[in-house]
Amino acid sequence: MGASLSLLTENGSGNGGPSLGDIPESCVACVFLYLTPPEICNLARLNWAFRGAASSDAVWEAKLPSNHHNLLDILPHTDGDTHHKLSKKAIFAILSRPHPLDDGNKEVWLDRFSGRVCMSISAKAMAITGIEDRRYWNWVPTEESRFPVIAYLQQIWWFEVAGVVKFPFNPDIYTLSFRIHLGKFSKRLGRHVCKFEHTHGWGIKPVRFELSTSDGQQASTECFLDDTEQDGANGSHKRGCWIDIKVGEFTVSESDPETEVRFSMKQIDCTHSKGGLCVDSVSIIPSNLRERRRGF
Repeated sequence: MGASLSLLTENGSGNGGPSLGDIPESCVACVFLYLTPPEICNLARLNWAFRGAASSDAVWEAKLPSNHHNLLDILPHTDGDTHHKLSKKAIFAILSRPHPLDDGNKEVWLDRFSGRVCMSISAKAMAITGIEDRRYWNWVPTEESRFPVIAYLQQIWWFEVAGVVKFPFNPDIYTLSFRIHLGKFSKRLGRHVCKFEHTHGWGIKPVRFELSTSDGQQASTECFLDDTEQDGANGSHKRGCWIDIKVGEFTVSESDPETEVRFSMKQIDCTHSKGGLCVDSVSIIPSNLRERRRGF
């Protein structure tokens, strides 16, 4: 649609026929209701009618989550007293930028294509068994995450990482996933380099992932993080790259003003040690959303 419209001009179609400038702004606004925000912004450059429709509160109200006022109230760097003065387009622009919460250990934003609520939670916001002992865990600076550091496990017997978030999620179906990495990575001459000398124990017993919500929803899954010991001939396709492990889904209904979500990953079989694992974050994003990740 955008390519075809861009062939026309504000002054006419080139043959004396109707032009884009003849389309009523209200009609353009009705069409914009079916387009994504980036498409609307691209078409706004065509003529005055499209620019006017692209600034319409009615258009952008439809792109915002129903509880966007609640989101504005809890986000830092926003003034609740001025929210009512902002256009809906301006509010969308504010909310579609990642906003830090909890001393920067969480980020929340609206997906700029769908206007749906997304969240990422750093390992720093989680309870990690043994994290205070540098013989087991270390915080490693990184440029491969939304957050400045990740948790690196050198070796431990009792492995457990858990967290909780309480947030006014918009009514939707959400997927919760852990983002992890087997092996200790670094950059050398601009390239991603991995070391696996401490990576062990993840192919002996599976790791259990769980989530539960304040209204009684539960989900869990188990998987081997490393299949090297299961398939020694072919090695492990999981090593050396970031892995997103889906824990499960939960539903937020209209009756849920605030939802508490608890999540964990654990391998507490103390018959063997395990190590060489990076824990980055947990993501909570609407299911079936093609996430456009920033920074990773």
